[in-house]
Amino acid sequence: MYRAALRFHGELNFFLPRARKNVWIEHHFDGRVSVKDMVESLGIPHPEIEVITANSHSVDFNYMVQSGDTLEVYGSPNGKGDESPIELRPAYPGRPAFILDQHLGRLAAYLRMMGF
Repeated sequence: MYRAALRFHGELNFFLPRARKNVWIEHHFDGRVSVKDMVESLGIPHPEIEVITANSHSVDFNYMVQSGDTLEVYGSPNGKGDESPIELRPAYPGRPAFILDQHLGRLAAYLRMMGF
């Protein structure tokens, strides 16, 4: 069994249970797994992620996690690591057409998972 250490920064802690907010999380996994699948298995929707660093180097969602990796996940582009991080969320090309508040519950979660 392999293990990796993950830490979520900023607004991404909203999606985590209280015991996992702002702390290093040791995650055990078997075989090959991408960083996107690992992060989503912990409850963080991938459209909310701006930058991921693995061992202080910026990576994209296709990065295959290795045993012993330290992964830091940021919801804003001012993450630590490389001088020019790989931005995973492209800039929105205009004004939003509507605003969705969280009081709409599951609809907000479904739209967020789809990338809206």
